[in-house]
Amino acid sequence: QVQLVESGGGSVQAGGSLRLSCAVSGFKFARKCMGWFRQAPGKEREGVAAIYSVTGSSGGDATYADSVKGRFAISQDNVNYTLSLQMLSLKPEDSGIYFCAADGHTGSCGGSWSWLQRYDYWGQGTQVAVSS
Repeated sequence: QVQLVESGGGSVQAGGSLRLSCAVSGFKFARKCMGWFRQAPGKEREGVAAIYSVTGSSGGDATYADSVKGRFAISQDNVNYTLSLQMLSLKPEDSGIYFCAADGHTGSCGGSWSWLQRYDYWGQGTQVAVSS
């Protein structure tokens, strides 16, 4: 059974930072697209970032939504089986529930990195609240 459990969410002032973690079990990162999504109240769930690597180790190819480029960084740790999202210079519009997701099929993220339907596994989400 594949399980993804997010943690690290919380409340922070605008300009602050948070690091989200997604503990993954029953799944290997190698040759899989892993992503972070977020959903604000009344809005559609949107892609934040995605990462892919052949080995599943830290690094790899990362893709980011324009709204978070330069501020967020996605990474994966194949030792602790954790997907992370480092968020800097947070803005109120970054608020929402953040979900980690895993595509169970082998393949790079590519242009469909933000397509919800491609992901087979999802965590329950962790709340991020950025106040001004």
